[in-house]
Amino acid sequence: MARIETPKRIRGTQDIFGDDQRRFARVVDTFDRVRRLYCFQRVELPVFESTAVFARSLGETTDVVSKEMYTFEDRGGDSLTLRPEFTAGIARAYLTEGWQQYAPLKIATHGPVFRYERPQKGRYRQFHQIDAEVIGAAEPAADVELLVLADQLLHELGIAEGVTLQLNTLGDAETRDAWRAALVAHFEAHRDVLSEDSLARLEKNPLRILDSKDPRDRPVADSAPDIDAYLTPEARAFFDAVTAGLDAAGVAWTRNARLVRGLDYYRHTAFEFVTDRLGAQGTVLAGGRYDGLIGSLGGPETAGVGWAAGIERLAMLLEEPATDVADVTVIPDQPDAESEAIAVTSALRRAGVRAELAYRGNAKRRFELAVKNGSLGRVVVSKATDTGLPDRRGIAVRVNQPDSYAAADKDVVEAALLALSESYNVVRHERAAQGYAVDAVLKAMTTE
Repeated sequence: MARIETPKRIRGTQDIFGDDQRRFARVVDTFDRVRRLYCFQRVELPVFESTAVFARSLGETTDVVSKEMYTFEDRGGDSLTLRPEFTAGIARAYLTEGWQQYAPLKIATHGPVFRYERPQKGRYRQFHQIDAEVIGAAEPAADVELLVLADQLLHELGIAEGVTLQLNTLGDAETRDAWRAALVAHFEAHRDVLSEDSLARLEKNPLRILDSKDPRDRPVADSAPDIDAYLTPEARAFFDAVTAGLDAAGVAWTRNARLVRGLDYYRHTAFEFVTDRLGAQGTVLAGGRYDGLIGSLGGPETAGVGWAAGIERLAMLLEEPATDVADVTVIPDQPDAESEAIAVTSALRRAGVRAELAYRGNAKRRFELAVKNGSLGRVVVSKATDTGLPDRRGIAVRVNQPDSYAAADKDVVEAALLALSESYNVVRHERAAQGYAVDAVLKAMTTE
């Protein structure tokens, strides 16, 4: 018979387990806790959308749209795309689901996103993001709240040290138009030294030349005019309000006048939290204000600001997480006490005790499990009729040390018996100095 070849994991994907999963879970759990502190509602979105959602919102000339999207035709002939980011889908839902009535709307989400790019450290073709957005608030206070949320998240994850908030303004529409014209004139004067990618961007997306990584572009980009010379009084006041809010909240920031967003619907604030602890992939969280996005999807002009962060990227910065361990391991003393052990384990778990059930192997292997998994104690279960305790029908339990028949720590014994008292009438016993030792007999609760 021919050997069946097991299919391999697809390149650029990952199976998350063990320490990696614990780091991943810590990022998600901390994000959910912090976003609740800021009263951001959780939202769930489709993994795929009409391709037009991303083509219109991200721009046909961006690498994401032109090179990285997973786009396919379904059986009905519709062009669909696996989401490469969250903001476009959120903007679509805001329009199609009638969420305008909740404006200003503060929402957050997390989940997988998909981009076909070269896999490298911290970058996958299916990866995961956390995302926070405020839609329908044109005030700089919305930008401040999102930035303070991000800063608190990084601190509560314990990774804020060495991470810098870089901040810039893209101004209002008038500012951006004037600055864009100045940049085009500057780059046109240096066409002969620009890279091929930058020459293509010069026609449709000249702001992106400013963050080019090509060495041929850096001298020209570094000598380009700054936006500050073109800021309208209103745009300058907006940026000043954002920085003043960050100062009031105690959030450190630094100005990066070369931080840009290439698409025309971006306005005012642009930001990145960056670190040098991840090599070339130094951005851990990024976002900005996108007041023109919803209008580009056919809706009314609506203010919006948001950010996203890669969960894997954040998880790489975490210290080694603590392993999840059982509080107690439940072990049947004899094979005929298996059902009683299952009942006791279920009762402990219902009461909030982390309990592992030793349900396989011989007696020696079951007792060894309590040591191997790091339990604080082992709950040995037997039938009371087998213990020499007359008229004590029920389930006998002993709460022992993980590696011996000696009594477990007093706090462990008390916690276990108190938890069991939620499901049983717990009849306590003084442990015998010698011979068979039992802490309690569990009897069914009466309804009398």
